[in-house]
Amino acid sequence: MKQMHLAAHFPGVNNTTVWADPRSGSQIDFSSFEHLARTAERGRFDFFFLAEGLRLREHKGRIHDLDVVGRPESLTVLNALAGVTERLGLAATVNSVFNEPYELARRLATLDHLSAGRAGWNVVTSSDAFTGENFRRGGYLDRGNPHPAPGSGRPAPTPYTRAAEFVATARELWDSWTPDGTPRPFTHTGEHFDISGEFTVPRSPQGHPVVIQAGDSDEGREFAASAADVVFTRHGTLEAGRAFYSDVKARLAAHGRQPDDLRIMPGVTVVLGDTDAEAQENAAAIRRLQVSPQNAILALEQVWGRDLSAYDPDGPLPGIDPAPDPDLAQGRVRIKDPQAVAARWRALSEAKGLSIRQTVIETTARQSFIGSPATVAAELETFVDTGAADGFILVPHLTPVGLDDFVDRVVPLLQERGSFRSEYTGTTLRSHLGLTEPVWKG
Repeated sequence: MKQMHLAAHFPGVNNTTVWADPRSGSQIDFSSFEHLARTAERGRFDFFFLAEGLRLREHKGRIHDLDVVGRPESLTVLNALAGVTERLGLAATVNSVFNEPYELARRLATLDHLSAGRAGWNVVTSSDAFTGENFRRGGYLDRGNPHPAPGSGRPAPTPYTRAAEFVATARELWDSWTPDGTPRPFTHTGEHFDISGEFTVPRSPQGHPVVIQAGDSDEGREFAASAADVVFTRHGTLEAGRAFYSDVKARLAAHGRQPDDLRIMPGVTVVLGDTDAEAQENAAAIRRLQVSPQNAILALEQVWGRDLSAYDPDGPLPGIDPAPDPDLAQGRVRIKDPQAVAARWRALSEAKGLSIRQTVIETTARQSFIGSPATVAAELETFVDTGAADGFILVPHLTPVGLDDFVDRVVPLLQERGSFRSEYTGTTLRSHLGLTEPVWKG
């Protein structure tokens, strides 16, 4: 039986968090981050993972109801968590469009030293001019722009071309100190960055912090195969997971890499019950809390691109076609083909007799694994054993106690069955993930 990897995602910047539950705690207090991190470490998880939002999302000119106002900066939180954990990996989401390699490489290397080799970096990109307004240069890069850059004859840079050079530059900086502790000057000249000098932080305990990537496009998959150590994917079904796993792993050879050089870990949710039937009841109740009547209309408006506040959430879907308004929702992922999405929602609604809210619940609020602890443990093992994942990033629906039941009731079963570690055998995040330390490139 293959050994699986597990990580914990601090909830909040998503549509899974249940804010109305009386057990829902602060998204800002350090005690919330500490509780979830300690729970993950008690469960012998590989790492703790923080998302990041660089601007509060808006809907019709108002802050989106599901956004977290005042969420602390990720690396600052992780540096604090390094002092209250011993083995747990600590991974931050940091945008490669609105940061610079020298400063970010320095901050990540610092975390790696303070944590004795437990740092990870989730590389994300942005093609969002709305977010770019928060930065002095106001810069953002169009995703997949086919037009040549002025005067160059080459395609214009995209978020992924910048991300690839960003990661490569950061690794050059981390390698500018020799393993025996000698600093050397660095020089990098490329399409996005032209920098030189001396890096101020010695080579970190695991050589390079672990690089995580999330992206499902063809360009994103290729970037993951060339540069990432871990892929955070949204493919939660067995069939979709196998297809994604096979595709990304097959791309590694072209970059001189082996299948075990990359871990694929889908983000998943879990709902438990004493029996499978009770778990299904719990999941249905959670779905209704995740999608309030107001949030159902907000989700509908994102697809239709119209003000639909006059519609009854318990009534039928609109009979009108989508007419996307670019100013309706800001800072949220755009629906690529709203006409097709609306058609699927209508077909589902008509086939099952669903209202607006019921349709949104059916299509957006889902739990990946539902059942008794024994059922969930067996299903997780099936994903890993049949080539759909190397492990999972758990996204609980409550802060900070949402991981407690899984660690108390599922992890012991996985340990008994031999599919998950009973104790940490290494001290670094790379050792938890079974990744080799990068070869120093002097």
